[in-house]
Amino acid sequence: MMENLDYAIGIDLGGTNVKYALIDSKGVFHFDGILPSMADISAEAVIGQLSEAVSQVKKVAAVNGIALKGAGIGTPGIVDDTGRTVVGGAENIAGWENIALADRLEEISGLPVRMGNDANLMGLGETVFGAGRGASDVVFITVGTGIGGAVVIGGKLFAGYAGRGTELGHVPLIADGEKCACGSVGCLEHYASASALVRRFCDRMRGRFPDFDGRNVDGKYIVALYKQGDSVAVESLDEHCDFLGHGIAGFINIFSPQKVVVGGGISQAGEFYISKVREAAMKYAMRDCAANTEIVAAELGNRAGCLGAASLVFGQAGE
Repeated sequence: MMENLDYAIGIDLGGTNVKYALIDSKGVFHFDGILPSMADISAEAVIGQLSEAVSQVKKVAAVNGIALKGAGIGTPGIVDDTGRTVVGGAENIAGWENIALADRLEEISGLPVRMGNDANLMGLGETVFGAGRGASDVVFITVGTGIGGAVVIGGKLFAGYAGRGTELGHVPLIADGEKCACGSVGCLEHYASASALVRRFCDRMRGRFPDFDGRNVDGKYIVALYKQGDSVAVESLDEHCDFLGHGIAGFINIFSPQKVVVGGGISQAGEFYISKVREAAMKYAMRDCAANTEIVAAELGNRAGCLGAASLVFGQAGE
């Protein structure tokens, strides 16, 4: 007997690429693709790429006799509380503010469209289909160039009043710290992101080797040196995990989630990395708040955003 599945388009818009897929309500990908987002050109150029992504998925669905329930999209920036308009806050896309994106895509696609912040939908994807499965209360944190995150409370995304909350990367960590790109000082992102790890490693190396240029340094490079016992890499990664653990401890004390899911490229370094972050977080968290909390690596990688976007269409935890 054939399962009665729903199908949706899931779109994950980033500053570099548009990832898109045809996904069923079990989280299975039936088709996926990637296009340059053209984010440095204009908002209209980006919408053109989103239109092309929708068109490609619709063609595949038609050929296979699949009826689409709708399209979901995760976008950088703040999405208003109607889930229809990008208000602003997406520095990586030119002119990406006050855009009625859901309406535009409905006109283009002829499908119902649901929309949310990209980091929120990555967290939703991990909650519904990934490392947070079976949990009703989840904090998701993605560690990359910056730090993004999402909070799921009672099985539903929490975004704060008018969708302006859960900027987990910008909780204050160091009261008199260095300036952050957001305009504040001492933010978690500025100290615990993967780019912060690289920056602080390179600063230490230049202190020892003034000619060090740091041109090819990334998180993988530092992890490889760490595993070889390089003292600068060990000092830098230990510090990074301590900073990140401090931030996660704060989230545990506030939300007491069942799971903290850690994503982003560096989270794929291996269980040793998650173990170091977990050890630091549990050292700083209040024991009673952390009593039911498990800290785990994300499972879905770069599929999380598309899955979270599709889950909005399916009505899974996003309402």
